Amino acid sequence: MDFVFRCVRPKIKSNPKRKALSPVPNEDLRWQEKINFSYFLKLPHPDRTTLKLDEVKSSQFLEPLFEFSGACAGCGETPYIKLLTQLFGERALIANATGCSSIYGGNLPTTPYSTNAQGRGPAWANSLFEDNAEFGLGMRFALDRKEIRIRSLLETWREQLGSHLVSELLHADQSDETGIAKQRQRVSDLLTRLQALPEDAAEQIRGFSDALIKKSVWVVGGDGWAYDIGYGGLDHVLSLGLNLNILVLDTEVYSNTGGQASKSTPLGAVAKFAVNGKSKPKKDLGLIAMTYGDVYVARIAFGAKDSQTVKALHEAESYPGTSLIIAYSHCIAHGYGMQQGLSQQKLAVDSGYWPIYRFDPRRVEQGLSPLQLDATGTGIPLRQYTENEARFRVLEQAHPDRSAVLLEKAAAHNSSRVLLYQQLAGLQVQASRKES
Repeated sequence: MDFVFRCVRPKIKSNPKRKALSPVPNEDLRWQEKINFSYFLKLPHPDRTTLKLDEVKSSQFLEPLFEFSGACAGCGETPYIKLLTQLFGERALIANATGCSSIYGGNLPTTPYSTNAQGRGPAWANSLFEDNAEFGLGMRFALDRKEIRIRSLLETWREQLGSHLVSELLHADQSDETGIAKQRQRVSDLLTRLQALPEDAAEQIRGFSDALIKKSVWVVGGDGWAYDIGYGGLDHVLSLGLNLNILVLDTEVYSNTGGQASKSTPLGAVAKFAVNGKSKPKKDLGLIAMTYGDVYVARIAFGAKDSQTVKALHEAESYPGTSLIIAYSHCIAHGYGMQQGLSQQKLAVDSGYWPIYRFDPRRVEQGLSPLQLDATGTGIPLRQYTENEARFRVLEQAHPDRSAVLLEKAAAHNSSRVLLYQQLAGLQVQASRKES
């Protein structure tokens, strides 16, 4: 028999062995909650085409296709993945680097990734730590080749399938949910017409038809992968200009393997291989990516500004080239209660430690600077952020003089970085002229 622990009166003189927390049979409670949960699962989900996906309120009405992950309670990574699946999950392909996100993402024989009522959900696979960007690149190439093949087949059998339907399939506008829904219906109509074709041709079209529907390819991993071990491949992908989205779940430490310092670990933080506090600043992956000029780049922190987080994900996915999103992810390795994670995210932004921004190359055609600063700090001291986390506090307790020096250096570095961002955001940009 299963049991549930229930609080009871701590002291009863007639039964001194009774404890404040006692196991009692849970059968009645379990069956009642099963009924409640079954009712909850049957509640209808709203029509995606009627919602504005770039707004916080509307996005949270969408069905999440990532749930019950088994990650650490209060994990700062999982909310980003849950939001990603709400926005794009039923047509997402996810290449996941080894790390925390692959452990709770592929906790076999179960997985937190799920499907909707139509049986559609994310396609997820885990690659090696060092080659995840290349793995996602392979997904993009495979999708592109499938699309080329199905387009060729449709042109070959245009007359038999119906010229009008083929034209609509080949030239469909899938820039929003309404367009994608219409394309799904066209593909369904296409499959009903295959009996007019030879069996081999019909089988090929059936097999490749799903490539006619817009897919969203996401390369997901932590800072150990993106900043360090997999950076060479990541940089190569950034240079190609392909339609690929990259989400870096930045915990600023190798969380899954025991808390080793990475190039994302901030100046002054204590971690394995940086026991006296890291003496060099955090690598600015976003600024490096901006130098390509044609990469969409965003730095986000949902605890500080959730509307900016939703907008950045939406803009990144809609961008026709490569996008890179760096997401502040509080972690149990930072050394504080995860129930304070959102407060710490806000302090990180308000102190100027984690400026949030969006770099959108499409703005150049409007004569605007591609860099938009969404928040650079409110002037609170950096110490107000660092004093809450053991990764900084332990150095202050063990080596107060060194801690003070590194904190001063970190504050100066943050100020100079914000100044650089402000200068970039204020640049006058001339739109490129198209040759006649």
